[in-house]
Amino acid sequence: MKHSYRYNILFMMVLMVIINYIDRGAISYASEDIIKEFGFGAVEWGAVLGYFGYGYLFGALFGGALADKKGPKFVWIIIGIGWSLFVIVTAFAGEIGIALFGGSAIAGFAVVRIMFGFFEGPTFSTINRTVANWATPRERGFAVSLGLLGTPLGAMLTAPVAVLILSITSWKVMFVILGALGLIWVIIWSKMFTDLPEQHKKVSKEELDKIRSMDALLPDEQLVKENEEDKIKWFHFFQNPTLVFNALGYFAFQYINFLLLTWTPKYLQDEFGFQLSSLWYLGMIPWIGACFTVLIGGKISDYLRMKTGSLRIARSGLAVVSLLLTATCFMLIPTVNTVVGVMTLMAIGNAFNSLPNSVYWSVIIDTEPNKAGTYGGITHFITNTATIIAPTLTGFLVVSYGYSSMFTAAAVASVIGMIAMLFVKPGKRTTKKLSTI
Repeated sequence: MKHSYRYNILFMMVLMVIINYIDRGAISYASEDIIKEFGFGAVEWGAVLGYFGYGYLFGALFGGALADKKGPKFVWIIIGIGWSLFVIVTAFAGEIGIALFGGSAIAGFAVVRIMFGFFEGPTFSTINRTVANWATPRERGFAVSLGLLGTPLGAMLTAPVAVLILSITSWKVMFVILGALGLIWVIIWSKMFTDLPEQHKKVSKEELDKIRSMDALLPDEQLVKENEEDKIKWFHFFQNPTLVFNALGYFAFQYINFLLLTWTPKYLQDEFGFQLSSLWYLGMIPWIGACFTVLIGGKISDYLRMKTGSLRIARSGLAVVSLLLTATCFMLIPTVNTVVGVMTLMAIGNAFNSLPNSVYWSVIIDTEPNKAGTYGGITHFITNTATIIAPTLTGFLVVSYGYSSMFTAAAVASVIGMIAMLFVKPGKRTTKKLSTI
């Protein structure tokens, strides 16, 4: 391990995202118990799921900038403690609302879910800053994809973990257990991580030279430079079409991701009559392929970068093809009537959706590594409107048009993302012009 301590850091990030996603997805498996206890309807339940996104938006925005300003370690510790505590408080959200907000349980869930989302919001923009600091240029795509592996893996493991805990105890105890796991991760991480590899005694000179080597750089790539952050203003993000369209492309991924995470359990219960005991394995199916494609996508992107010398082909080209295939799969779901057909198309569509997941973050690092946190936060802010729109809109669509409409909406989101990625041109040439404004 002498030359690869950075992989320990990447492994711990994967573990963190797994915990992160189980925490945010577990509420979907407790839906029947919570709805029964507090009497929520479909639209109200969609709102409960969507409240998370309001906090997530602003957490992503401020957390990314804070990671650039104070360093990623500071942010990791603050958000890890914060989201874990609010996972625990979720167990008492309804009672808090009834006691403090005029007898409204939904108001209690709104406050708790918003705060929970706020502390989870900085996760991926902070991952991006961590990768910018720790990864070599030739492995950026794969390093980002490793960090993102926790997304489908955590979503997949949510089903068996949540169902197991719910089968032996209550939904309230489940949230207490999950919050405690997050706090344990924070303690271990605080001992292992430093903002820069230069600061860590376990990073050898050979590994540091590899991380900071400029030999493999393409003409339009750059490395992180210390003390460069303040020279690049946050508003330059909106003057760079590549960054703006990249955020819109990423919206498509997040729409489908959050739709499946929040509505799949209830969809299977309502449409096919499955009980909670069956959801531990059915809830895993849409995420199995994505666990592989999120890693494969990072490797494909890095391979295309080396073979073609074109960041546009390696990043946006891969995303365009993947989103087209994603849209096709979700458009076909309403045409099949069996659970096998639905789950197969859902799994394949989600696998294509996750294939370019690392691309959206790599584009930011390729374009401006010294603002990887800030620009990642702005990207995530725009993208994560989907964490509000997807579950909330789905509640209205299901009531008005049935469950087939939610899959049609997912296909439309993918097409919008595909069109946006056609305009993405990663690299520093555009950014150089912007930095002089």
